[in-house]
Amino acid sequence: MLEVALSSLWSRRGSVLLTLMSLTISMAIVIGVEHVRSQAENSFVRTISGVDLLVGARTSQVNLLLYSVFRIGNATNNIRWESYQDIVARPGIAWSIPFSLGDSHRGYRVLGTTADYFEHYRYGDQEPLRFAGGEQFSSPLHAVIGNEVARELGYQVGQEIVLSHGIGNTSFVNHDNLPFTITGVLESTGTPVDSTIHVSLQGIEAIHLGWQNGVQVAALSPDSSDPRLAELRPTQTTALLLGLDSPMAVFGLQRAINNYPAEPLMAILPAVALGELWQIIGVLENLLQVISILVLTASLLGLSTMLLSSLRERRRELALYRAIGARPSFILWLIELEAFTITACAAVLGYLVVSAGFALTQDWLSESFALVIDAWPSTPGIWGYMAGAIGAAVVLTLIPAMVAYVRSLGDALQGS
Repeated sequence: MLEVALSSLWSRRGSVLLTLMSLTISMAIVIGVEHVRSQAENSFVRTISGVDLLVGARTSQVNLLLYSVFRIGNATNNIRWESYQDIVARPGIAWSIPFSLGDSHRGYRVLGTTADYFEHYRYGDQEPLRFAGGEQFSSPLHAVIGNEVARELGYQVGQEIVLSHGIGNTSFVNHDNLPFTITGVLESTGTPVDSTIHVSLQGIEAIHLGWQNGVQVAALSPDSSDPRLAELRPTQTTALLLGLDSPMAVFGLQRAINNYPAEPLMAILPAVALGELWQIIGVLENLLQVISILVLTASLLGLSTMLLSSLRERRRELALYRAIGARPSFILWLIELEAFTITACAAVLGYLVVSAGFALTQDWLSESFALVIDAWPSTPGIWGYMAGAIGAAVVLTLIPAMVAYVRSLGDALQGS
């Protein structure tokens, strides 16, 4: 029967090829959307790993996650340095990473932190930060830049940059009295780290010396030779990451920080906040899935229509099958087998098209959108869509198959 089906399809190769192309494109869209969705969610959740608690001023947990991890938005308030020291001195805390945000450079956010950032920060499957060149900062006026910053702005180790007050793409208030020297460039991570400029907390304090009520007083502003720079100590921080000795202590410490008496603070579990944030932006993901399924459905209906419209020109062919002893059920299963063959080929071709496309654009997607995509889709959802499309094709083809079955019962050699 398979040989007969393939011969019949070859005899109608023009219309079959067009239908196959339509189905292949539809399958590629469905597979591509599902693969990007799963990979984007995976990359999103893997933005930060190994952190037990994220602490900041009291706000919503989504807002705290956005400004501290994704560098989107602003903090409602800062944390006093005395509060930071009190929290990290509690028993059970293995390490801490303070963050200080609020400045930028040509649209890229500046993050003030300590050397612990390069030692303890993890992303993906507990991947550490690695240097593509240079080393971490060792002076208040040193900076370490992310891979995207270096690539887009053409910066290299040893160059000097001037930070700006505020986070706009264009700033009219620059800290040009204290230029920073780039000492290191990080390898690409596919996370917001790539678009961040890292400086020390002392560097953040330095560029704000001489500021009063949000205005820079030139007479009080230091230069790079000012001896005060070596004695600077942080006075506040925006947020902090905490790693604990035992995961069992997370909820107790979270409750203590949320009820901290000295100032209103909030501690969240990053994994829980990431899941909540993904649910919020998942509406667009669901919409794309619905659109891709509708496109595939239209192509499957086109397949059924093609087979139905070809029955008139195949009437003589089907009558000959009956004349040589084929049962009416043979005709029904022949039509079904043709639909199965076309859809299965379209599914395989669509998969190969998507795989080839991602293999060719992997580096571009990672560099342009910080999206790490595997070249070979392999999620259960993709196999489910492929199997579902083949099953739907078999069901929809029952219409032309039943028409051919009924006609074959009475036609025999009529019209031959």
